[in-house]
Amino acid sequence: MKKVIMLLAAITLLTGLIFAHARDYEMSGKTDDYSVVVKLDKNPPVRGTNRITVEVKDAAGKAVTNANVVIHYGMPPMPGMGAMNYRKTTELKGEIYQAALNFSMSGPWYVDVRISRDGSTQTVKLNVDIR
Repeated sequence: MKKVIMLLAAITLLTGLIFAHARDYEMSGKTDDYSVVVKLDKNPPVRGTNRITVEVKDAAGKAVTNANVVIHYGMPPMPGMGAMNYRKTTELKGEIYQAALNFSMSGPWYVDVRISRDGSTQTVKLNVDIR
């Protein structure tokens, strides 16, 4: 009996560790001046609130922390439904820009990351399928 309890405890611990280290949903893209890595905390992304982090690096690979990063996201129009377009500003925490996006329905969504710095704006266009 003691061995069964120890085995169940070990399985429970391993299961917890696996779920604790589940990977974020990750997308990446480039502009003329920046490399961008975008992560959503749900994998796969789902309807409702998903935390997003955006890492912006310059051509030398150095983190860009003096930009204004805004997320434009939405769904294209569908029969009987107009387009959905949303805008979310991010907050810089350390070297990562963060925000929360609310995906109101399942399906294909676009996520445009707009980086404004030194008088110019560059955009990384990404797509995500929400479940």
